[in-house]
Formats: sequence, C-alpha cells, structure tokens
Amino acid sequence: MGLPFLDSFSAAAGRGVWHADELGLADAQVTATGHAALDAQLPGGGWPVGAMTELLQASPEAHVWRLLLPALAQAVEVRGGPVVLIGAPYEPCGPSLAAQGLPVEALMWVRSDAAPARLWACEQALRCADVAAVVAWLPQARVAELRRLQLAAAQHEVLLFVCRPRSVAQSASPARLRIQVERCESDSAQIELHILKRRGPPLASPVMLPARNERMAALLAAARLRRRLRLQQLGTVPPAGEAASQATVVRINAWKGGPNALDRIAVVA
Repeated sequence: MGLPFLDSFSAAAGRGVWHADELGLADAQVTATGHAALDAQLPGGGWPVGAMTELLQASPEAHVWRLLLPALAQAVEVRGGPVVLIGAPYEPCGPSLAAQGLPVEALMWVRSDAAPARLWACEQALRCADVAAVVAWLPQARVAELRRLQLAAAQHEVLLFVCRPRSVAQSASPARLRIQVERCESDSAQIELHILKRRGPPLASPVMLPARNERMAALLAAARLRRRLRLQQLGTVPPAGEAASQATVVRINAWKGGPNALDRIAVVA
C-alpha cells in the first residue's frame, strides 16, 4: 500500500527537477536580449540578471554593441543608473549609441590597461546600487577572479557581461551563460552566436543575427542609392566591382578620424 503523502511529495519534487535534455527555467530575473531568435534559446527568454554572461570573441570589440544595445538601453530605462564600461577597447561613439536608445550620459567609461585595476573597478561597480549594467573586457582574468565577480553580481542583481578572447573557450568558467560571437564566413551581413554554456541541452547550430540593425542597414542602403544616383547624373557610374572598392576606401578613411565602439561602417552612416 502506497503512502499518499510520499506520492504527492515525489510528484511535486518531480515538477521542480530540471532535466538535462530540456531548456531550463530561469532561477532569477532575466532581461530580454532584444533578439527574438536568441531569447528563444535562453533560459527564461533573456540575459540573466545577477549572473555573469561571458562573451568570447576573436577581437575584443567585434559585434558587442550590436548584441547588447537593446538590453543595456532597457536596463538604463528600468534602473535609471549608468552602464559602466570597464577596459573598453575603443571610445564609445555617443551619437550612434544614442540613436539606438542608449543615451551618452548613461555611459561611464573606466579606462585602465592593468588587469588588477579592471577587476577592482568591476567589483566596485557591481556593488553600486545605482548601476544598471556592467560590461567589462577582462582578457587575463582567472577563474577565481571571475567567481568573485559572479558572486558580486548575484548579491546586487546587476547585469554583468564579461568579454574574453575566443582562446579560452575550452577553459572552466563560473559564468551562467557563455556565448562565442563570430562573423558569419558565408554571409557578412550575419553574425553567429555559438551558445557554449546554458542551463539546457547543447545547441547544435548557432543562432544567426543580422550584423546591423534594420535602421542602420536602411541608412547604408539609402546612402549607396544616393551616391549611385548622383554619379548617374554626372555620367560617371563605375562598374559594380569598382564601386565596391571605392566604398571600402571611404570607410577606411572615415575610420582614421578616431576609433569608436560601433562597427566601422556605422561611422560612415
């Protein structure tokens, strides 16, 4: 004869058990990423709040803003505090960020080449109640140091993104979520997001996202069209290959004016 109490307890416990072949539920607050395809693959449907998200890249600035801007803008709107950038490789381009919803006055940029100083600044920012989110570039951080940041983020419920080189993909990490960000080799208009760690089954294929938002893509297309119409009026429309070559020169020259946090094509727009 079965015991009703034990049977009901087992059923209740079973409902709270996460199975490794299922996408886990978020055990904390999440913030939507702003990318529906990515939200569908993340526990709870967004970036974990109060936990570390690790972004691995071949180059430190690649596609970070494209990926994080919607969530950072939302965090600033909700919490009212700044986004703290620690060790950002390039100076943020304020007008471009503001045009996409993140006002320049909401950014606080901490510059230091010393790894201990970056770690200290990151931990202090996480402990500040007014901070909306922290984005830190910590290429040399050790596991114990990352664990300390993870604990600080959990205690104060702050969005924390740590950017590290792609070469550490096989090393241990306390991050709740690890994503490798890469440019799509077959389509330069797309980026690939390889989810290396999440509370759920392994993801066989990468999540694909547009390399630029719709507004930026429309601006670039309109600029190309205006230039072609102007050349047609002058009777000097170059062949397609030559036009592409000239456009590349324009982008490089525009970039020489100074580095920015957004991708280089955005500077031209």
